[in-house]
Amino acid sequence: MTDTLKPLDIDTVQAFVRVADFASFTRAAQVLDTSQAAISLKLKRLEERLGYRLLERTPRHVRLSPQGEHFIIAARALLNAHERALGSMSQNAPRRLVIGISDHVAGADLPLWLSRLAAYDPLMILEVRIASSRDLIAAFDRNELDAVIVRNEGARQDGEVLVVERFGWFASPTWHHTPGTPLRMATMAAPCGVRQLAVRALEEAKIDWVEVFVGGGVMSVGAAVSAGLGIAALARRVAPAGAVEVSESFGLPRLPVSEVVLYSRISDERSRETLRALSATFRGVLER
Repeated sequence: MTDTLKPLDIDTVQAFVRVADFASFTRAAQVLDTSQAAISLKLKRLEERLGYRLLERTPRHVRLSPQGEHFIIAARALLNAHERALGSMSQNAPRRLVIGISDHVAGADLPLWLSRLAAYDPLMILEVRIASSRDLIAAFDRNELDAVIVRNEGARQDGEVLVVERFGWFASPTWHHTPGTPLRMATMAAPCGVRQLAVRALEEAKIDWVEVFVGGGVMSVGAAVSAGLGIAALARRVAPAGAVEVSESFGLPRLPVSEVVLYSRISDERSRETLRALSATFRGVLER
């Protein structure tokens, strides 16, 4: 067999696609449960096998080369065909992964996370529930969910911390506060953990406030902010487009950091791989 006809190694192609998906050797290594050095070696061998560079690497960025942009289409098709071939040999029912994601975590990046998961495991049935962190933890403890990604609102220490985020006070650029009057706030309904930390911060700073809007989710609270109804305590990722951070301009108290935590009871290896892909995607987006 000539070198031209030598088959490509599936694991090596998979490593390339994961690096491309996450734009990171570190994240790809986390997903594949291996080392960054092992991923780098696989990419080097694949590029040598193909005879051209697939990735352009700098100390801060990883992106596809023009040849890599072309090759990744075939690479994804190869991985999908491989997954389907393995699936056709299995007598088991399709795998279902039921994941809960906190409303304060999901935000506008949810479509990206879902597309990454679908590309990673095309045979998996993914069920996602969006709710408050407190409700999702309760459902997880009742064995209703395989895994949850939530904000840590208590002393629980049995989860994996994905990232630590800081909250800020966000308002419409046209919003004004009249000195001497209560601060007008848009919040989620109690018992929301983010609402609690915001109220606690205001009361410790002895700032009077009044609730002018109560939303059933982060999207509705963001809409109230954009409409100029009041300010809201939000992570920067989930703040509505165009909103501005107004802590300094209005002398508002600094809000504490919040841990985004993964809890999982998944035991089968393939689902654990999928969950590692989700975790790596969250880390990559949340740390931007």
